[in-house]
Amino acid sequence: MKGIKIFALPAVLSLSLTGCFLDSDSDPLPTPPPPPPVVDATVQVVHTAIDAPDVNVLANDDAVIEGLAFGEASEVLSLPPATYSIAVDALLPGDSSATVIGPLDLALAEAVRYTVFAVGKVAEETLEPLVVPGTVNDVADGKIRLQVVHAASTAPEVSVHVTPPEAELGTPAVTFSFKDFTDPLELDPAEYRVRITLPDNETVVFDSGTLDLSTAGTDLVVAAVDSQYSGDSPVSLLAVGQDGSELAILDAAATASVRVVHNVSDAPAVDVIVDDAITLVDALAFPDFTDYVEVADATYNVKVAADADNSVVVIDADLTLDAGAFYSVLAVGSLGEDTVEPLVLTDMPRRVATEAKVRIVHGSTLAGNVDIYVTADGDIAEASPAFADVAFKAETGYVPLAAGDYVVTVTPTGSKTAAIEAPVELAANSIYTAIARDGANLDATMIGLILMDDFGVL
Repeated sequence: MKGIKIFALPAVLSLSLTGCFLDSDSDPLPTPPPPPPVVDATVQVVHTAIDAPDVNVLANDDAVIEGLAFGEASEVLSLPPATYSIAVDALLPGDSSATVIGPLDLALAEAVRYTVFAVGKVAEETLEPLVVPGTVNDVADGKIRLQVVHAASTAPEVSVHVTPPEAELGTPAVTFSFKDFTDPLELDPAEYRVRITLPDNETVVFDSGTLDLSTAGTDLVVAAVDSQYSGDSPVSLLAVGQDGSELAILDAAATASVRVVHNVSDAPAVDVIVDDAITLVDALAFPDFTDYVEVADATYNVKVAADADNSVVVIDADLTLDAGAFYSVLAVGSLGEDTVEPLVLTDMPRRVATEAKVRIVHGSTLAGNVDIYVTADGDIAEASPAFADVAFKAETGYVPLAAGDYVVTVTPTGSKTAAIEAPVELAANSIYTAIARDGANLDATMIGLILMDDFGVL
C-alpha cells in the first residue's frame, strides 16, 4: 500500500518567558502550557478526467506527484496548514508538458483531508480541480466512513442508493449532479449494494452488486467516474482509501468485448464457434476483422473452423475473458505449415485528447524479426528504429505520438531495406492499430498491414 508522505518544515524557535522577582520572597510566574500540536492536513489527488493523459502535480513549483494516470489515486501527502500554489501539468508526446490546471492557490486547514479530483474533459476545455474536504480523524469505533462524489463528466444528475444487497431501491441516499459530493457518512460495517439511477429512481445505470464493507474502520471516498470498461454502464466507481489505496468497482453487468482478426494468409474464410453452440463469427476472410462483440465474462471454448466445412478445425482453445476488458483475438500462422494459433491481445480503447495512440503488431510469418521506424519523411538512413528486433507475435503496446503526418517503415532486423513503408496521418484523440501480415497465400512480395481502429477500412 502507498504510505503517507511527510513534508517537513524548518524548525520553529520557541521563546521561554523568565519570571521576574519583586523581592526575595516572590514566587516565579507559572510556566504557560505548551500550545496544542498542529495537526497536518492530508492531500490526495485522483485522476478522473477520462480524455486526459498522465499528469504531474506541482506544489509551489515542485513536482510532488509524477505520472498519475487516469483512474489512479496518488499517495497521500501530509502537509502543514498553509496556502500552496497548485498546478497540474499534462504529459505530452516527446517528453514535453503543458499546464492544464492552475496555478491556483489551495488553502489547507488543520486536520482536514483533501481529496482533489481532476475532472472534466480536455477536448471540451472543461478540465478543472474538484476539491472534496473530509477529515483526518479516526473513524468512530465499530463504524465505517464513506464519502460519495459525482466525478463523471458525461453523466447527468443521478440518485445514489446504498442498501443491503437484496433490498429494493427505496429512498436514495443522495441525488446530485456532476461535481457535487456528500459529507462523510458513518455507517455500520456490513455488506452493501450501490446503485445509481436517473432521478426517476427507477432507471438503474450502475449496479455494484454486493460490496463487502464489513471491516470496521474502513474509510473511503467513493467517486462515480466516466467508465473506460466494456459494458452498457456509462460510469464505474473508484474507491479511494485514506491509506493511499484505490479500487475500481465495475458495474455488475459489465461484459467483455472481443473482436476477431483473420491473419492467416493461406487459409480460407472461417467461422468462429463458441462452446460448440454459438457461431460468433461467420465467413470471416483474410485479412478482414470484426467489430467488437460483447459477451459475458467467462472461460469459453473457441474453435476456428473452415466456413465451408466446420469439421475442419484449425484452432481449438479455451479463452478466459474478464469483465470490463477489451480483446483482439488474431488467428496467426500458416495453414499449410500447420502453425495456425490464436494470438490474444488486450486492448485499451480510451482515447486521449492530447495525443494519438499507435500500436503495431508483428503478425507476419514471413518477415522474421523486424525493426520498426516512425519518421516524419520515411528517410531511415540515419534513423534509429523506434522498436528494434521485434519478433513474430510481439507488439509495441500503445505509443503516444503528437498529431501529424508520419511514415511507418518496417525492415528486417539490422537492415535498412523496407519490407513495409506506409505513410499515416495521425489525429489527436484517436487510436491506431496496425498488424503486419503476409501477402495472400504466403506471397512474400506482398507483405503489408491490416489497419484497424481509427485507420479506417482499406
